[in-house]
Amino acid sequence: MAKYSHLTGTVYELPNVIGRKERLWASKMHVGNRCEYVSGDMFQRVPGADAFVMKHILHDWSDAECVQILSNMHRAAPTGARSFVAEYIVPGPETPHFSKLFDIHMLCATSGRERTEDEYAALFDQAGWRYVETRYPASKLMGVVEAVRV
Repeated sequence: MAKYSHLTGTVYELPNVIGRKERLWASKMHVGNRCEYVSGDMFQRVPGADAFVMKHILHDWSDAECVQILSNMHRAAPTGARSFVAEYIVPGPETPHFSKLFDIHMLCATSGRERTEDEYAALFDQAGWRYVETRYPASKLMGVVEAVRV
């Protein structure tokens, strides 16, 4: 939003997070006039959007919980909407990667886990989205999984 002045955005977050005004970034990033904060529960519903961006969200939750979140997004999205999920993506068994160590943390601390590209694609599919691709920076530490509402 800071780079592209024609964009507007909505930050959807729990009420107790939005209630802490000093921790919100829109004004600090000089996009406060184009960014709305909406409180709610992503397991109940999400506001509609042309694009959804989530970073380090789905890895906190079980497959069933991820499908519920993605299904709520799907219901709120118009045809052609995109979803971008930034997470650590687990590579094949022969490749050392931070995601494999972090997976142990997720398994101990939450109901979630780190996932492979195929596992993210399957979650999107179960929620009605169509997987498009996964993009990586040069480091390949994280990936951005893209899906479209058809």
